[in-house]
Order: sequence, then structure tokens, then C-alpha cells
Amino acid sequence: MKERSTVTAGQLTAAGPPASGSAPGRVLVVAGTRPEAVKLAGVVRALGDRAVLAHTGQHYDDAMWESVRREVGLPEPQVRIEVGGSHRGVQIGTATSALTQYLLDHPMAAVVVQGDTNSTLAGALAANATGTLLVHVEAGLRSDDPTMPEESNRVLVDRIADLCCAPSERNAARLRAEGVPDRRIAVTGNTLFDALHDLLPDPARRAAELDRYGVRPDGFVLATVHRMANVEHPGRLAGLLEGLALLARQAPVLFPVHPRTLAAARDAGLQPLLDRLHILAPLSPVEFLALEAAAGLVVSDSGGVQEEACFLRRPLVVLRDSTERPELLEGWCELLGDREPCDVLLAAWRGAAAWRADLASRALPYAEGGASERIAAELDARLQAVAIA
Repeated sequence: MKERSTVTAGQLTAAGPPASGSAPGRVLVVAGTRPEAVKLAGVVRALGDRAVLAHTGQHYDDAMWESVRREVGLPEPQVRIEVGGSHRGVQIGTATSALTQYLLDHPMAAVVVQGDTNSTLAGALAANATGTLLVHVEAGLRSDDPTMPEESNRVLVDRIADLCCAPSERNAARLRAEGVPDRRIAVTGNTLFDALHDLLPDPARRAAELDRYGVRPDGFVLATVHRMANVEHPGRLAGLLEGLALLARQAPVLFPVHPRTLAAARDAGLQPLLDRLHILAPLSPVEFLALEAAAGLVVSDSGGVQEEACFLRRPLVVLRDSTERPELLEGWCELLGDREPCDVLLAAWRGAAAWRADLASRALPYAEGGASERIAAELDARLQAVAIA
């Protein structure tokens, strides 16, 4: 039986006895959020029985974690940490402490983290503190926006990672420019492509999802808003919701709303704007992809949605001032920046048909498939090199 542990308030309680000595083949895979579950599922499968899954609890309710974990095929976590909805510093500190203790009690050959979340940084710091080989999936992404907490997270992780798995050569070049040596870099592709191959529903399921909401292909807008820079500033959130509400006069706007966004909008007295949108509970990855694949326009502040929209060839307005995926600014998406949301969204909808036609014939900026297996192979090569040395 696999060991299971739960961490509460930073204290680790092991369900089984601590491992003695090192475990050359075991790999701790750290995930805390919905996007990490989606993008790491293929890596976990590629690692097989060697993978030990740790969930930090950064996303903790059923819609944002548990149902997603089941849908993407992740196993039950063998380590659970309950950081909940605490402050960023508390989340990082609690998870770092707990993961460090777990690694001391249960030595691993490597730690795998993904992306730029608080959980990513915590896993990286714990690996570094225990001298465990660290693998960073989705390395080399940069927005050059120091106001984004995610930017700090991803830069710090890349600095200490033993293996930086870059989605593209462009990301690898950025790492080299920052002084990361070639021996620590591997261009592996994007694990999201692997996930989409597994999760994208067939045409019948997609049609059923559209029927469920009474919309037709290319005839609706799909929108999400969750980043703190948008949600925690009432004036910014009001402007975004006003833009979406005005857009709703042109086409239905389906808005799967994050719990934090819903609470912030209501606290700011923005319920009348929400009433003009089709408010949906958070959707599963399959449900969301079914809608995204048919949306006439996507509007979001999510990093993962930027890649999804690209793969699905859907026009996207990014509700941010910057993006860590600049390759997508070459016609795949448009940044809102400091412009008036109403003007930008209406113009995007008017040009959406021509935009979709242009995207249909473009070559994707990412390699198509196999990233998860390449990451596992690169990890094994590093472990073999360490063993020989």
C-alpha cells in the first residue's frame, strides 16, 4: 500500500513509516492548482509507479481540484497539504516546510514542479533545501512584468532547477540569455498539447455542451476572470464586467466564474453587470474545452487559456497588461493592456470571423505532442548521469 500523509498548519503526519535511505527511482510530483493537475497528468503517467503525488491544497474545493484530478486521471495524492486560501507568503512557507520535512523523511530521486504557482515555488525550495534534483516543467516563460507574483515564482524556480524543461526553443533562448547553462536546459514541448489530446471531447459531446447552454458554434463568447490584479481592484473588475456586459448585447457571454471573482463582484456592488451574463459554476476541463473549441471569441486572464485557445485556433483577448507567452502576440491573441475594455472587446467581436479564418491556416508555435514522455526521458538521463558520476 502506498504511503499517504496529511499536513495541517505546516505539520507533517506520516501515515506510514519514513523511508530509510534514498529511493533512486521515486519522483515527488508537486501540484496545487487546477492547471497543474491538467499539465502534469501526462508526466505522472509517463513516470508510472515511480511518481509520488503531493497536493498542496492551493486549490482545494471539488470543482477546482478533486473533480479535475479525477477527470485528467491523476491518482489520489499520497501527500496532502492544507494551505487553503491563505496569503501567498503563508502558502509558500507552509508548503515549503511540509514538503521539506516529507523529503527528509522520504528521500526522493527528484522533485517535479510545473509552471509558476505558489505550489511550484514551494516544491522547488523544498527540493533545493534537501539537495534533491529539481525538474521545472514549463521553464523559460517570461512576462517581464515584476508586478505579477507568478513572474517572481517562475524566475526563482528556473534559477535553482537542475533541469529546465522549456516548451519551445524561444523559451530555451531566454534561459540561456539569463545565464542558465545549456546542460540544464531541454526543449521538451508543451504538456498541455498532450492533455488536450486526451481531454478534448468528440464532436457529439461538444454539440451536447452547446445545446446545454443554448448557443451555436462561433455565436457566443467564453470569458473567465480570476487573477488577483483584476479581482482585487474594484475599479478594474468593474471595467472588465462592464465590457463583458456590453458585449452581451451582441452575443451570449458564457462566464464560468471563479468563487473569488464572484465574491469580489458582489462585494463591489457589481451584481447588475453579472446579471447580464450567463453565469456558470466552474466547469470541468472537458466541459470548458467543449465550449472553448466552439467559441466565437475567448476573453480571459488565464495563462493556460492562452495556450488552449492557440491549440484550438480560437481568437482570444487577454485581460492583462503583459503575457509570459509573447509568441502568441504574433496574431494568436491580443492584450487588453490599459485600453478601455468596452472598446477592445466590441472591436474583437466585430473582427472575430476574419480572425478565426486567419488562425485556421496558421502553423502552431508549439511542437505537437510527446512532451510528457520527453520530460520523463530527460529526467531519467539526468538521474543516470548523477549515478555514473
